[in-house]
Amino acid sequence: MNVIVIGGGIIGLSSAYFLEKAGHTVTVIDQTDMLNNCSYGNAGYVCPSHFIPLATPGIVKQGLRWMLNDTSPFYVQPRISLSLIDWGIKFMKSATPEKVDMAAIPLRDIALFSQHMYEAMAQQPGFDFAYEHKGLLEIFQTEKGAEHAKHTVEKAHQLGLLDTELLDYDTLQAMEPQTKLNALGAIYFKCDAHLYPNKLMHQLLQHLRKKNVTFLKNEPVLQFKTFQHKITAIITPQSSYNADAFVLATGSWSRELAAQLQLSLPLMPGRGYSVTLENSPYHINYPAILLEGRAALTPMDGNKIRFGGTMEITKTTTPPKMKRVTGLLQAVQRFYPEFTIPLPPKEQIWFGFRPCSADGLPFIGKPKQWNNLVVATGHSMLGLSLGAGTGKLVTEIINEQKSSIALDAFRVNRFD
Repeated sequence: MNVIVIGGGIIGLSSAYFLEKAGHTVTVIDQTDMLNNCSYGNAGYVCPSHFIPLATPGIVKQGLRWMLNDTSPFYVQPRISLSLIDWGIKFMKSATPEKVDMAAIPLRDIALFSQHMYEAMAQQPGFDFAYEHKGLLEIFQTEKGAEHAKHTVEKAHQLGLLDTELLDYDTLQAMEPQTKLNALGAIYFKCDAHLYPNKLMHQLLQHLRKKNVTFLKNEPVLQFKTFQHKITAIITPQSSYNADAFVLATGSWSRELAAQLQLSLPLMPGRGYSVTLENSPYHINYPAILLEGRAALTPMDGNKIRFGGTMEITKTTTPPKMKRVTGLLQAVQRFYPEFTIPLPPKEQIWFGFRPCSADGLPFIGKPKQWNNLVVATGHSMLGLSLGAGTGKLVTEIINEQKSSIALDAFRVNRFD
């Protein structure tokens, strides 16, 4: 079968990887050169610990206080936008304790499945993307954070399969003897892993080229040709391309493309930033999330450390805000007081857009309107973590096989 994958991020390339392995003839098309998208600059987490979706009662309450502060961890660019209003209403409706609880098992299952796929991929010739399964720390500074941590650990134990421990300050500090920590304690998610996204993406591209996957770069999809309930071709400025099946994996640009196919995907771009230090004077042993600072740190590839975070709900055309990076680095120093990191030159700061669905769950599956389309987008901040698993699930759907995990929570038309 000829399959066109629209989108060259981690979801698109993972889909191409498993589709090619299954014997399909694959073409990947992207509006960029595929060398610096959102999949490159993230924290590199492969994290079953993230079983709590973005849409929670806490983030709504906190977000209302933060939303007009452009240095805060969560910022919504004020503007008149019907799509933003629609997304915001659905986000708030999704942010209930009941829906958060319902999301936990599907997020756990797809994350564990994806981790298994990465571990298998890492054993293949040509793949060495600095994969380490050593866990993740979620560090807290306040009594409120400690209470949150206690409930999170209890929930993780209830879910099962997630090896998780609550650490006091002394135990936490002993795990990071190279630097002083300003904290009360941490959750230690032993179930988590991390990798170096830049290596993973480059190695996937190299592998797929060797397997004769076709790449069409710098070609935005302008239009779809359809007949009855099937897509027959995509049209770009350069040409028209036919295929038997199509995968829509265009990340933060998915809502606009889906609308051309009469699909309503409540999804907004959430911009994040990161700074990567090579041969850093600072050292940490474990990846860490700073709970109250809404920031992330990851030791990568032996000699690197990456600082990332913030969520900026904005348009993909809005210029980056350096104040966001200042806020990020200040948050890091509040937890790691010896980490004095000046604001780097603009060209050394990475930013990218995460596709945030209104309920924090991805869209994975065939929409009811089209028989030969698989949608795979809306992974919010979990695109890298869920990438390999999503690619395998996409292939199972196209092959009409029984899926490895239940997909009902991720159905494409769930907001209709």
